[in-house]
Amino acid sequence: MQYTIAVVHGDGIGPEVCSATVAVLRAVPGLASKLDFREYPAGADHYRRTGDAFPDATFEACKAAHAILHGAAGLPGVTYPDGTETGIDFGLQLRFRLDLYANLRPIKLYPGIVSPLRHFSPGQIDYVILRENTEGLYAARDGGTVLRGEVASDTMLITRKGVERITRAAFELARRRNGALRDGKRRVTLCDKANVLRSYAFFRKVFNEVAASYPDIETDYAYVDAMTVHLVERPDFYDVIVTENMFGDIISDLAAATVGGMGMSPSGETGDHHGFFQASHGSAPTIAGKNVANPHGTILSAALMLRWLGERHADRPLTEAADIVERAVAQVLASGAGLTRDLGGSASTSDVARLVSHQVQA
Repeated sequence: MQYTIAVVHGDGIGPEVCSATVAVLRAVPGLASKLDFREYPAGADHYRRTGDAFPDATFEACKAAHAILHGAAGLPGVTYPDGTETGIDFGLQLRFRLDLYANLRPIKLYPGIVSPLRHFSPGQIDYVILRENTEGLYAARDGGTVLRGEVASDTMLITRKGVERITRAAFELARRRNGALRDGKRRVTLCDKANVLRSYAFFRKVFNEVAASYPDIETDYAYVDAMTVHLVERPDFYDVIVTENMFGDIISDLAAATVGGMGMSPSGETGDHHGFFQASHGSAPTIAGKNVANPHGTILSAALMLRWLGERHADRPLTEAADIVERAVAQVLASGAGLTRDLGGSASTSDVARLVSHQVQA
């Protein structure tokens, strides 16, 4: 079977990291014939040139594709009249229009990378944040109110359906993993603020109802303010963390900083029928076009894409290809040759593409 991959390079460093990733995928033995890459425009630069950040034709192509691979979005000063960013519309609209309710953000410390948490070594940080992707505070985008230039409000949206399905996805993910590194226990931690807000208390209530169906998985809780401390002090305690949209956005960035930064931050946003894959970093326009951007996050996002496609279509060669790509990244990083500037090395974007492409063929 051949899979159509809609590729949207986006803004800033997006075209560089996306092109590096496609080069790696094409280098995996036997994979090039299975993936049909098709490029489409979207983002802030496209808005600046055309007045449209997300063309209808691009949406229809993404909807029809087997998966979507994205570089990065957004440019300083390119905003709508209300001041909100134009570039991020691509990702946000995909989430809502394709119902990509599960945002998977793996946090893993790879060999060769020195964590700011000096007492944790590679192999000692490996957990997943599962962010509910279609509700929460971000669901208020375009629906907030500004009254007479004096008062502004946005509304938190939490539904039973939304909590049930993201919670179930978290427990199912924990069943497929090997447990927390500290004690080997399969564990799902709910990150919320249920002691203050009714919306989060409701989230916890529904979470507990779903958790009762998974007696084999340990249930854990952390308020979001405490979680920012725990992810620094004891990241090895965590296995799967599930949380609301905005909290997931915030804690996953903090977590990424503990494993090398946003350049080492892959993500996969999936629903029941569609999948969207990109690194979690921004477009970094100050280094765009200089061949210094870190493409590892996008390459690892593509590995998530391969695994998702392989599991969805019972295509074992794709899941094996995902393993090959992840091992290749790990080996290139461990050698030191694949460390980009943000990781303390001097490898260029094209160096990483070349090194990982060579390693997947080894």
